[in-house]
Amino acid sequence: MPDRGGSPGPRFRVGRPSRRVRTLLMTLGVLAVLVIAFVIFAGFWTDWLWYDSINYSSVYTTMMWTKIGLFSVFGVLMALAVGFNIYLAHRLRPPLSAMSVEQQSLDRYRMAVAPYKTWLLVGISALVGLIAGASASGQWRTWLQWVNSTDFHVKDPQFHKDVSFYTFDLPWYRFLLSFGFAATVLCLVAAAIVHYLYGGLRITSPGARATAAATSHLSVLLGVFVALKAVAYWLDRYALAVKSSGFKATDGWTGLRYVDANAYLPAKTILFCIAIVCAGLFFVTLWRRTWSLPVIGFGLMVLSAILIGGLYPAIVQKFQVQPNEQAKEAPYIAKNIKATREAYGIEDTDVKPYKGESAASQKELRAAADTTAALRLLDPNVVSPTFQQLQQVRGYYQFPKTLDVDRYKIGGKEQDTVVGLRELNVGGITEKNWVNSHFKYTHGYGMVAAKGTTTQSDGDPLFTERNLPPEGDLGEYEPRIYFGEETTQYSIVGGPTKEIDYSDNSGEKSYTYQGKGGVSLDNPLTKAAYAVTFNEPQIMYSGAIGEGSRIMYDRTPKERVEAVAPWLTIDRDPYPAVVDGRIQWIVDAYTTTNGYPYASRTTLGDTTTDSLTEGEQRELLTPDNQVNYIRNSVKATVDAYDGTVKLYQWDTEDPVLKTWMKAFPGTVEKRDKISPELMEHLRYPQDLFKVQRELLTRYHVTKPETFFSGSEAWKVPADPTMGDTVGAKDLPPYYLSMKLPGQDAQAFSLTSTFVPNQRENLSSFMAVNADASSKDYGTIRLLKLPSNSTVDGPKLVQSRFNSKPAIADEINILARGDSEVQYGNLLTVPLEGGLLYVEPVYVKGTGTTRLPLLKKVLVTYGEETAFEDTLEKALNVVFGVESPTTPTEPEKPGEPTKPTTPTDPTVRQALADIQKAIDDAEEARKNGDWKAFGEAQDDIQDALRRAQDAERRAGNQKNGAEDTSRETEKATPPRSQKEE
Repeated sequence: MPDRGGSPGPRFRVGRPSRRVRTLLMTLGVLAVLVIAFVIFAGFWTDWLWYDSINYSSVYTTMMWTKIGLFSVFGVLMALAVGFNIYLAHRLRPPLSAMSVEQQSLDRYRMAVAPYKTWLLVGISALVGLIAGASASGQWRTWLQWVNSTDFHVKDPQFHKDVSFYTFDLPWYRFLLSFGFAATVLCLVAAAIVHYLYGGLRITSPGARATAAATSHLSVLLGVFVALKAVAYWLDRYALAVKSSGFKATDGWTGLRYVDANAYLPAKTILFCIAIVCAGLFFVTLWRRTWSLPVIGFGLMVLSAILIGGLYPAIVQKFQVQPNEQAKEAPYIAKNIKATREAYGIEDTDVKPYKGESAASQKELRAAADTTAALRLLDPNVVSPTFQQLQQVRGYYQFPKTLDVDRYKIGGKEQDTVVGLRELNVGGITEKNWVNSHFKYTHGYGMVAAKGTTTQSDGDPLFTERNLPPEGDLGEYEPRIYFGEETTQYSIVGGPTKEIDYSDNSGEKSYTYQGKGGVSLDNPLTKAAYAVTFNEPQIMYSGAIGEGSRIMYDRTPKERVEAVAPWLTIDRDPYPAVVDGRIQWIVDAYTTTNGYPYASRTTLGDTTTDSLTEGEQRELLTPDNQVNYIRNSVKATVDAYDGTVKLYQWDTEDPVLKTWMKAFPGTVEKRDKISPELMEHLRYPQDLFKVQRELLTRYHVTKPETFFSGSEAWKVPADPTMGDTVGAKDLPPYYLSMKLPGQDAQAFSLTSTFVPNQRENLSSFMAVNADASSKDYGTIRLLKLPSNSTVDGPKLVQSRFNSKPAIADEINILARGDSEVQYGNLLTVPLEGGLLYVEPVYVKGTGTTRLPLLKKVLVTYGEETAFEDTLEKALNVVFGVESPTTPTEPEKPGEPTKPTTPTDPTVRQALADIQKAIDDAEEARKNGDWKAFGEAQDDIQDALRRAQDAERRAGNQKNGAEDTSRETEKATPPRSQKEE
């Protein structure tokens, strides 16, 4: 507005930025692009360096090039398809738009789009191409399996196609089909929008709703869609062989049933023919220029899909199958049983009848107990705290919560051994800082091993390998552990900063890493890449990094094996072994598929869970995978010192492994490359055993009629040592050296038991030869008890233990004060026709340490039960060789069980006071009177001291009397001398 003098006032307008500002903005933009590019580059570069450091760079390049190839091919195809149809729809637009309100309102959109038509075409095509390419790159496993497929040489019983068609071919065909559907729908939508925008399609305008060109274009696309639907109907026929459905005894049922073979299969064939005809009618519109026939055809196809594909099978199921379901389904149940047993490797299970009762004498049973099994008393799931307290040595070491069972030759005899590694515990570092956490404290040190079948007199483990530096029966080996289950953070080793090696009585020892593990940081570009990857700028400039520095990460055995073989499923329990002077982690790995026709599916995470896997770090990779074929095809090792990964072909017949070996040549070594010393430590994997165990609860039955009724179905018993909690987990399997009926010698085995549904009596005992060096390795044996057997299962055995008054009294005494009784593994051993149960009992003492120490052993056989300090004593008592320390059975039939009453009146009074104080403490606890509760605890301790003092006095008096008697005997002449 003008100022007072009438002259124009100042004008404010936004002009172009100055050259300096434009240069600054451009520079910032370029820098931002470079930073983003370097971050992306750093991710790829560090991944390649990691793979190259362990000589598996071919795995990385194969995966990357496969993903890039799929991304490019399917991204370009999608972009070209959508772009071409947009372009074609624009070319087929009518020359003049109809004069209508609808078209006039569209004019402004056409005018707005006109200057950017080319850019929009390119942008939309590129966007859908990127999305499609990203989706296709995720199918790299499907592509590699299809292009490298290996025949199973097994045909399905319905279509007589090799199993490889369902496992390798069908998934790829279904992906192509889904891609075709997605491309057709996108093209159809894009073309319809363009036709509408430019007047080829009209909704409210008078006259024809579509131009002839638009009609032809959209009809062809609809014809392609219906043709693809015809292909889908045809593939659906084969998909019936791998279709899951809940059926009677199993929710994971897979394969055709009567209604599938006699209703769905012909329905899919008919719908395929109808879809072909309907697609032809859409293509005919190129000449007829009318929608009437294709619309009628499409309507008939939809109606047919409802009537033939839905209603007809329901009628067949209702009126043909249900009135006589068992007879109708029997042939298909037989196919499912056969395929399932083959797919899970349980078809050759050796099933033998077992009486569950013995006719052997007590003497024969006692002798057999020493030779039938090496009864393991040291429970690897209980004694980790004891290992921790006695062998941790320093706070920055730790043992896993669950130790492992292996075999070592001690004194020339193979011994079941409980082992654990003294791994690094970063949480135990006193002074935490970046240098200490990543440069100083870098590794664990040494293996600790203890005999599994015996302990020291005070209940401590009997160590065969112990202390720092390690000493024991394992000989010389490299003790440093840079890669382990508990080692989860990165470390930088080998440079100018000295590492803490270990400490002993002479002080702290330092060490500089000498191996080739990890990635070298000598290159500045590499250091920058890792600084970005780990979001740690100090890696760039820290003086702690210098010549020879190497960075270690992804250090757990499972991570490393999965990275070099991402097509494997990893067992949840890697275990360490000293092999050829090195600590090697042994990792069992599986090839799986969910496309084995007729074989029922199972969910790995659910099947492999038991009472010992809850809350553990040892979790199965891909736990939600549903599979219906599994093989322990690969045995892998990870060197604890340098992280070297080796894969060995274990199952030489597995077609899935052969397929992956063709896809990744040179990554899996032949089986004959396994050294004899490594072979001694390989074992049957637990997770595979659990999967087979779960399947055998139903598929031990081979008769369709029995399978259908479910009358012979079993279940895995719940772990009785966990109490009667709701939802108690399965009893875990146990490794045990034992001899089954008909065998000449003990074999390292993995064992479990079964009970009938809704009952707790034992129905079967399962064992598999777990010794990889044995020719009998992998043989599954079932000892099947009579269906009317009343032999107690694990839960009833545990209840019997707990219900014996004398045993209960002793357990109450063991649990006095702050002590806690903890039950170990409940072992089941077939013995001379009967079943022997052995369970170690641990006591966690009072104080800060609370070590679980073996104090008692529970043993039962038939109707006899013993609770003694040692296994030998308990076996002697059960088999009548010795009398019990405290009688647990009535002296006469029908009399109640009474423990031996002490003769000393002071002891009797003390025990009575203990019982009264226990009752008082329980009453005070219920009433919430904690003062009275504390007084009762004091009374218990006082009475215990009085009882111990009285027993000590009585023992001294007895010893004195014995000494006096011996002196008298010496002083008194023989009778013949007195007579003379």
